Amino acid sequence: MIHYSFMVIEALNSLGNEAQVRELLAFIRQRGYEGIELNLDLPPAVPFGQLERWVEEAGLVIPSFLTGGAYNRGLCLSSPDPAVRQRTAEHLIRCLEVAKRFNSILVVGLLQGFRKDEPDPAKANERIAGCLRQVMDQAEPLGVDLVIEPINHLQVGFNNSVGEVRQMAARVGSPNLRPMVDTVHMNIEETSLTQPILDCGGQLRHVHLCESNGSLLGSGHLDFGAVLRALGQIHYEGFASVKVYRNAALHEAAKSSMEYLRRLV
Repeated sequence: MIHYSFMVIEALNSLGNEAQVRELLAFIRQRGYEGIELNLDLPPAVPFGQLERWVEEAGLVIPSFLTGGAYNRGLCLSSPDPAVRQRTAEHLIRCLEVAKRFNSILVVGLLQGFRKDEPDPAKANERIAGCLRQVMDQAEPLGVDLVIEPINHLQVGFNNSVGEVRQMAARVGSPNLRPMVDTVHMNIEETSLTQPILDCGGQLRHVHLCESNGSLLGSGHLDFGAVLRALGQIHYEGFASVKVYRNAALHEAAKSSMEYLRRLV
């Protein structure tokens, strides 16, 4: 059975006072979601002890943390500067402790960098793999999984397709480094929304459900019914995180998207 989470892209402390944030979390749970996906900042926007209480009170879990925000603070896995790469690996290693605390996975996407960081994809991938090996050496004893998000070529410079992500995971060679899929990026990079899911099979560790226009599920042209059927074919039982980043407020996005998914089922 698929478990649904809702991605809260904004920092929780930017969404209002404590009562408003707790109301939002309760609302997400009431709509039928089991988890929330958050951006992970270090130091955190909300103290982790406080976040634990809020999430537990709402009856939610945090199945996954996004890590891409650190790119905007100068971190990059493909940087030609060894010092930058080392700081990026060390940042992800610090994130592992947070992931362990919340029993979450870490999503690595934007931290890979852009072609402006490294025009040569072979050099970039060698650096990305080297950094990820350092991280996975620490992740494995902790029992923490990382996923590489295949992000389209307009937003990230490397490993844009699910196939490329699977090759990178194999290159790093850690059982705790797994592929994920994101429907909005697959819509750009792939010829099929379902075959990459079937190709991942039991290795698939995480899913983002995002409409072609980035808005409410069902407002674009993606066939989410086919996506859910493909996930059923591989017996996927992890989390699928709903991502809405355009033309809808959080409450509307959470309510409308879950209603749409229930109609499909």
